[in-house]
Amino acid sequence: MRKTFKNQILFFSTILSLIIFMSVMLSFTDQSVVYCFQTVRKVPIYAVNTNEKKISISFDCAWGVDYTEKLLDEMDKYNVKCTFFMVEFWTNKYPEYVKKIDERGHEIGTHSSTHKYMSKLPKEEIINEITTSSKAIENIINKKISLFRAPYGDYNDRLISTVEQLGLYTIQWDVDSLDWKNLSANEIANRIIKNVKNGSIILCHNNGLHTSEALPIIFEKLINDGYSFVPISSLIYKQDYYIDANGIQHANN
Repeated sequence: MRKTFKNQILFFSTILSLIIFMSVMLSFTDQSVVYCFQTVRKVPIYAVNTNEKKISISFDCAWGVDYTEKLLDEMDKYNVKCTFFMVEFWTNKYPEYVKKIDERGHEIGTHSSTHKYMSKLPKEEIINEITTSSKAIENIINKKISLFRAPYGDYNDRLISTVEQLGLYTIQWDVDSLDWKNLSANEIANRIIKNVKNGSIILCHNNGLHTSEALPIIFEKLINDGYSFVPISSLIYKQDYYIDANGIQHANN
C-alpha cells in the first residue's frame, strides 16, 4: 500500500514537472523556432509585429495570366505596390508579364522552379530550385531576388536553413484569401478585411477567378481604415530581429 502511494506521488510529480517544462518551452521565443516537446523547429515569416498600420498583399504566380492585367490596373488606381512570387516555368512562359510587373513598381520574389513540395527535397535540389528560379527572374528585371515563398506553404528546417544560407527570406502569410477556390469577390474581400492587422501578409493568386474584382473592395475599406500597402521587403525587418513561435517577426529592441 505504501509502495503504491509512493508510485502515485512519483507519477504525478513527473507529470507536473513535464507540464512546467512544456509551459516554459512554449512561452519562450527565439529567432525562427517553435518548441514542440523537445523539438526545435524553424519557421518562416508569417507576419510582422509593428505599431504602424502597414500591410502587404502578395500574389503567387504559377499558372496563367488571364486576370493579371486587371490586377495591375486596380493596384495602379489605388497606388498600391505589392509582391509577386513567381515559379520559374511561369517566368519563362510569360517574360513580358515579369517585365511589366517590375516596370509598374511591384516587387518580385521566387516561388521555386517547379512548384514541388520542397520539404521532401534534398538540400542540393532545394538549392537548384531556388537559384535557377531566382536567376530566371533576375535575367529579365536586372534586380536581385531576396524573397522566397515555398509552394503550398510547405517547409521544414532543411528548407528554411538552406534559404537563409542563400541569403533569402522565407515568407509565409497570416491572411489567406482562398481565392484559388473561386470564391466570390465579396467572399475574398470579407476574408481579408476581417483578418488583417498591423504587419499582416496577405496571400492571393494572380490567376484567381474573382481576385481582381475583390481588390477595389479591399483597398477602399483598408485604406479608409488607415492601412498602407507596401511590398513585403518594406514590411519585414532585415536585421536584428527574431521570429516567435507563431511566425511573427519582431525587432530586437
